[in-house]
Amino acid sequence: MKLRRDIFQAISDPTRRAILVLLTSQSMTAGDIASNFDVARPTISKHIQILNECELVEANQKGREIYYQLKIDKMKEIDKWLAQFREIWENRFNNLDNLLSTIKNKKNEN
Repeated sequence: MKLRRDIFQAISDPTRRAILVLLTSQSMTAGDIASNFDVARPTISKHIQILNECELVEANQKGREIYYQLKIDKMKEIDKWLAQFREIWENRFNNLDNLLSTIKNKKNEN
């Protein structure tokens, strides 16, 4: 039975998020990625496999090595989903700023 995975399942794990951060600067092999963690390489390979299944990373073979790189388009899906919450919170912060300014002005008038 093959599990259906999505990008939010992939980013729910802190190790996978750390792998994504590593890949923001350059393509890396599984060994290079694993060298940044204190876990067994097969564990990191499983995390990379999940990221690959969710299409957050892509594998490119160069000679005998497989290099993994971040797929920016999939990351944009996450940003799009987060944008709705960002807008809500920005509105709330703006309302709070307005309230605090009103309170400050009333206090200065007295």
